[in-house]
Amino acid sequence: MTRVLVLYFTRGGHTAKIANAIADQLTFRGAKVDLVDINSAAATCINWPDYDVVALGACVLYGTYDKSVFQFIEQHAEALGALPNSFFCVNVVARNPEKRIPENNKYLQKFIALSPWTPADLKIIAGKVDYPSWPWYDRWMIQLIMKMTKGPTDPKSVIDYTDWVDVKVYADHLLELVDVTAI
Repeated sequence: MTRVLVLYFTRGGHTAKIANAIADQLTFRGAKVDLVDINSAAATCINWPDYDVVALGACVLYGTYDKSVFQFIEQHAEALGALPNSFFCVNVVARNPEKRIPENNKYLQKFIALSPWTPADLKIIAGKVDYPSWPWYDRWMIQLIMKMTKGPTDPKSVIDYTDWVDVKVYADHLLELVDVTAI
């Protein structure tokens, strides 16, 4: 049985929802999955050799990743790199299909430039706009960014841009990473 570690950082909960969907699809496909928020106590006691593949996901806010994402990677870069691995980036700019291409997504490119870990595989997943649940300062800043990028600015908007079928395809792809490295 393939063992998969799905790690994630979430701020508003949407990246956690995506990570859960990945874990559900992997479980459906017969894998044993451990789902771990990188800021939880479980993240401090990962037994890396137990896993066949690892996926790490993080969301973007204000054009960058939370510092805890890079701190986790700094602590575990060697272990992450020792396994077949993938990084999934969750951001709202990916609502535009051309921004789901790694070379066209400046947030993913920023991650690659700043990270001490070079993921073997990359995925960009469109996130969610949820103005009503955000604090006023996040709502205001994101509305400003959206105005500049021709996105939704209505403060009542809740729009999930995530392609949930593609999330399942990505989960299946993670299992292929194991097969490729086993050859």
